[in-house]
Amino acid sequence: MLQHEPKEKPMRESLAPGVWGVVPTPFQGSTLDVDTDSLALLAEHYQSIGATGLTVLGVFGEAAALTAAERNLVLETVVEETELPLVVGVTSLYTGTAVDEIRAAQAAVGDRLAAVMVQANSARPEVVIAHLNAIHQSTGAKVVLQDYPLASGVGISTESLIYIVQACAFVVAVKAEAPPTSAAIAQLTDAVEVSVFGGLGGQGLLDELIAGAAGAMTGFSYPEALVACVRAWQADGYDAAKDELLPYLPLINFEQQAKIALAIRKECFRERNLIKDAGVRPPAASFPDALRKNMLTHLGEAALALNSSTSLQGWL
Repeated sequence: MLQHEPKEKPMRESLAPGVWGVVPTPFQGSTLDVDTDSLALLAEHYQSIGATGLTVLGVFGEAAALTAAERNLVLETVVEETELPLVVGVTSLYTGTAVDEIRAAQAAVGDRLAAVMVQANSARPEVVIAHLNAIHQSTGAKVVLQDYPLASGVGISTESLIYIVQACAFVVAVKAEAPPTSAAIAQLTDAVEVSVFGGLGGQGLLDELIAGAAGAMTGFSYPEALVACVRAWQADGYDAAKDELLPYLPLINFEQQAKIALAIRKECFRERNLIKDAGVRPPAASFPDALRKNMLTHLGEAALALNSSTSLQGWL
């Protein structure tokens, strides 16, 4: 009887490592209309600095405050301006409306859609699995599973996340944003075969990389620093990555202030001339002008660090 060699287990599809820049939605004027010119400029900037891809219509993109037509406008603008693959956020925790959002995104983005980002909508893994399976069966979309209880209101254990990813072959990444993120990422990367990304403005990026993260999927007003840090980690390890990120840590910490993080980051982007207006839509809080001196201090430090860095000269 012939002996057959064992078949190799097929590699599971996984989202590309690196930095997936979470793009804000710029608004303008007293009516806070979507500013497509600023959005185009910002998207082009992410591509020019070497981002792996873009994450659009996430929590930082204020997607929940956009109409369906505005969400479509955002997607069309980003697709026209860049060649990067996109992860598109899904705001709804309910399966039916989530499917509608995804179909609209597929129509706007086409084959540039790398995955949709779906939040865990229950603490019970069987509920999340049913939700994701229904989404995938209806749309065929690949999924980034997001664990972000601050936005979703849902707390779920890391063990449950592992179970969900193992049960859903179309999940291509996990975005872990439930502190302590590095502990969750270490557990996840030990148990699943897909990319796991940190978020939260890069505040825990170094520890997340040590824990096995594939990179960062987050917003930060100096995304160049995140790109340089992850590249240095991939090439030379912790010490090199630390050297790249260290000068920006005061600004990262400043931006990640509860309740006003979105407004701070938009104001930082405005100060960098990457968007024209820093307006946010209610119920988000506006930038507190009492912090302007702090912001300018940290932006000055970051600008000096960027100007003295040689790691991104091939891109800038």
